Amino acid sequence: MSIIKIENLHKTYNETQVPVHAVRGIDLEFQEGEFTAIVGPSGCGKTTFLNMVGGLDKPSEGTVIIEGKDIALLSSRQLIDYRLQNIGFVFQSYNLIPVLTAGENIAFIMELQGKSKKERTERVKDLLEQVGIGEKIDVRPGQLSGGQQQRVAVARALASKPRFILADEPTANLDSKATEELLDMMAEMNRKYNITFVFSTHDQRVINRAERLITLTDGQVTEDISIDR
Repeated sequence: MSIIKIENLHKTYNETQVPVHAVRGIDLEFQEGEFTAIVGPSGCGKTTFLNMVGGLDKPSEGTVIIEGKDIALLSSRQLIDYRLQNIGFVFQSYNLIPVLTAGENIAFIMELQGKSKKERTERVKDLLEQVGIGEKIDVRPGQLSGGQQQRVAVARALASKPRFILADEPTANLDSKATEELLDMMAEMNRKYNITFVFSTHDQRVINRAERLITLTDGQVTEDISIDR
């Protein structure tokens, strides 16, 4: 089932005298349960594309339709609520709140959803166990390794029980061992819960795991291939 439909997507930045066309006329669909990598060199539009799919940035032209909803038509409040309930984000820089513990970082998004303290506590423990760092529940991000911080970030992304997760260069700051462990964990979540994963990456280790590779060149799709792993 198609969960995301992209039609004629454009993004142009006009901060300088010469407009920068970051994304130029992309048409794509993503099916439920996909494990997809958006690939291409730096500056090809990967992050800009992902930000528009996630509603973090608005397109200059075109539509992003998620489960039949054109997210550009949502009010700011509706868009925030929609992201909160349906989309998980994993960023290259982790984006954890430094003054909160690992457990509190994960619980925060569920608190925004209005979940009870009992439900938050149980889910935090379960998620940290699933990502392999249950013993770090009371540890703050500054005391965790990069790989552990990214595991917390993935657990936080999963906390809201999203339909899909957008991961922007999630392995860029990790060594090989941490990367393989993180990818094993994400692949397991994909299989276990049928969560759609869309990565932006130039990491060959991520590319080797993806079941679909979409190549961007100068803001346009130049290749879209499915891989039977």
